[in-house]
Amino acid sequence: MKIQTPTVTETLPIVLKIPPSIIITDEQFFHICQLNRDLRIERNQFRDLLIMLPTDSETGQRNFNLIGKLGDWIKQDGTGVGFASSAGFTLPNGAVRSPDVAWIKKERWQSLTPQQQEKFAPIAPDFVIELRSPSDSLKPLQEKMAEYIENGVKLAWLIDRKQQKVYIYRPNQNVEELDHPAILNGEDILLGFILELNDIW
Repeated sequence: MKIQTPTVTETLPIVLKIPPSIIITDEQFFHICQLNRDLRIERNQFRDLLIMLPTDSETGQRNFNLIGKLGDWIKQDGTGVGFASSAGFTLPNGAVRSPDVAWIKKERWQSLTPQQQEKFAPIAPDFVIELRSPSDSLKPLQEKMAEYIENGVKLAWLIDRKQQKVYIYRPNQNVEELDHPAILNGEDILLGFILELNDIW
């Protein structure tokens, strides 16, 4: 196994390369993650393991604000369910991703079996947010956002606190880049959801 480590100037996931001769099943991957709860572990479409250390406290606090704002809207709207960064989802391409914030329409979530919901559910969220911390490398996050859209996510926001920009991803559209926007709206995916960014920057 070959481990790729991040550079000194930026934080990248540690990529644990898995040779084709070693097959880690979905069940085994789930148990690996359960045994290492202090780490955020994802799997890419090539079945390599991506190991990310806990985020810095300030970014964690901003992410908490994000979850709270979306949570308030979810309670009022009632059409879907929300998830924090500890939730993993198995995308159609086989990758297992854990967005910082996710939302799924209630009927899609309820169509899964209880057993599927208890593991890394085989479903792409309808909406995701990734929050870039000051030390995160931008390119891997952009690639992850594109992967979300390619696998069925309807709307995705990459909030870049470092540059105070937001990148909006939608199916079959170019990425929209906003410089220091004051608000974001959920468009026709999260009708009526308005995110004020003053607590996020």
